[in-house]
Amino acid sequence: MHALFDRYGISPKRSLGQNFVVEPNTVRRIAHLAAVGAGDRVVEIGPGLGSLTLALADAGASVTAIEIDDVLVEVLAETTAGRDVTVLHADAMGVDWDSLLGGLQWTLIANLPYNISVPLICDLLDDVPGIGRMLVMVQKEVAERLVAVPGDGAYGLPSVKVAYHSRARIVGRVPPSAFLPRPRVDSALVELQRLEAKAVSADPDLLFGLVRAGFGQRRKMLRRSLAGLAGAEAFEMAGVAPTARAEELGLDDWASLVEAVAVTG
Repeated sequence: MHALFDRYGISPKRSLGQNFVVEPNTVRRIAHLAAVGAGDRVVEIGPGLGSLTLALADAGASVTAIEIDDVLVEVLAETTAGRDVTVLHADAMGVDWDSLLGGLQWTLIANLPYNISVPLICDLLDDVPGIGRMLVMVQKEVAERLVAVPGDGAYGLPSVKVAYHSRARIVGRVPPSAFLPRPRVDSALVELQRLEAKAVSADPDLLFGLVRAGFGQRRKMLRRSLAGLAGAEAFEMAGVAPTARAEELGLDDWASLVEAVAVTG
């Protein structure tokens, strides 16, 4: 690994949030948690130098690795030669997922930088049903946001979005010592398993319109943050206290409020 750094003159780019996983036991643990094998299709975002990519390929999976860094694309071509690995030089935020996945079912494995982790995960849940399962490594605080439940300090719009689409859980912690360069924060591995049907039947545009408005002013009571969107009659019909705050409502509560708004106008 360090020989590749020297040969290609690689210097991690802060602008891309690059922190490479260099600890072999961590790579093996992620590959084990990925639980993929022969016949499985894996899309990996942020493969870096390809250590996890090789472990996934060695398990029998067919891997498509998406890398934005042109130098690392060259490195990956060398490290994955002869394996069932396709290296795609692209920005994961701009990939044509329908074309890439071809209508098939895939598992996504990713070591995500902080600046794109939440929007990318939410976009994939919303728009890319071909990804049935994700195993993502993110900063610990981001992991806590993804799996948070009502009443948790980290609970917010991403938590509701994740609960709407999937079952999510933290499956491991990763210390700074596993990375080069060492980040100043701990990381965590989150598994998201897409639900066969959405957790609630409420119209998603209306649902997340209310959720977004509620959390947009999360310190305010809902009767104020949702003023003009949900009236007193809707709150009463839904069984939701207008004095509650967004962080107190679970997904079922939000769905009940959406249905009540639809009836009461």
